Amino acid sequence: MKATIEKCSYGVLPDGAEVDLYTLANSDGFIAKVSNYGTIITELHVPDARGEFADVVLGFDRLDSYLKRHPYFGATVGRVANRIAGGQFTLNGRSYTLATNDGPNHLHGGIKGFDKVLWKAKPQDGASVKFSYTSPDGEEGYPGTLAVEVTISLTDGNALSIDYTASTDQTTLINLTNHSYFNLAGQGDILSHELFLSAGEYTPADANRIPTGEIASVGGTPMDFTNPAPIGSRMSQLGNTPLGYDTNYVINRAGKGLALAARVCEPKSGRVMEVHTTQPGVQFYTGNFLDGTLTGKRGTVYRQHTGFCLETQHYPDSVHHPDFPSVILHSGQNHHHTTVHRFLTS
Repeated sequence: MKATIEKCSYGVLPDGAEVDLYTLANSDGFIAKVSNYGTIITELHVPDARGEFADVVLGFDRLDSYLKRHPYFGATVGRVANRIAGGQFTLNGRSYTLATNDGPNHLHGGIKGFDKVLWKAKPQDGASVKFSYTSPDGEEGYPGTLAVEVTISLTDGNALSIDYTASTDQTTLINLTNHSYFNLAGQGDILSHELFLSAGEYTPADANRIPTGEIASVGGTPMDFTNPAPIGSRMSQLGNTPLGYDTNYVINRAGKGLALAARVCEPKSGRVMEVHTTQPGVQFYTGNFLDGTLTGKRGTVYRQHTGFCLETQHYPDSVHHPDFPSVILHSGQNHHHTTVHRFLTS
């Protein structure tokens, strides 16, 4: 069996534009389906310890559901993933105002971020597709024309690789990520999944989920996953509402290349997912706001904690914290980062 790409129609947008769905398959039978609307990963089929495949990402059966309000299932988000406090920032002495679409804050690129636009798609060698989008100057309030490419590949090493590049014609902000919700059991909640995070520190946040600017040790707190532990084992100690993790972790790294950020094991199936990235942080989120009002693929009702996210990223609200890794991109610079999800069994 060799790596393949198949393209089929996925529906039509309200403006009449046609949307395509790309099915990627590697030589081991792994399958990923990706739409050029939002560069959304709609399905990801991986085997368990017995060789039985299951779809391990949350999402919908039809395009129509992705066009309605949903919590960024599987999507590429930007220009700036996560939150910008007050929906405002200053660059080169000029102030910019963005939509406040998350209480008082700007979230995941605004009202119509990269998750809600139609990307161009070009198949590459093997099971790989390059998606491209040019965001015009002023879109969602951001300065500069930004050209973005996201290449999604299934490798013969049983990994899903996401490679991001971007360039701009004037100084702007950029912080791209993928917002897939994973459930390695394929169904049920994720509280018994065992999580290891290669992160001895995190960025504490206020009630609006904006970092205070402190970088704190996870030691002695329920944030500590430096030793593998079930996701739900200390969740009650968080005391937040709705209950669960929504935290940016500082990845332990020795250089600029790929570093292990996380390893997750689902004990019953034996499925294991490792996340490797060139990014400095990862947002661990446990589907706290899923409340049973969304029905997804195969009639599955998505209740609280039925999926988890590991959003590799720069830290939230970095533009307001000079000590955080910078999300500023200048003209003439090339932005590039990579995240790899590697699947194993135990």
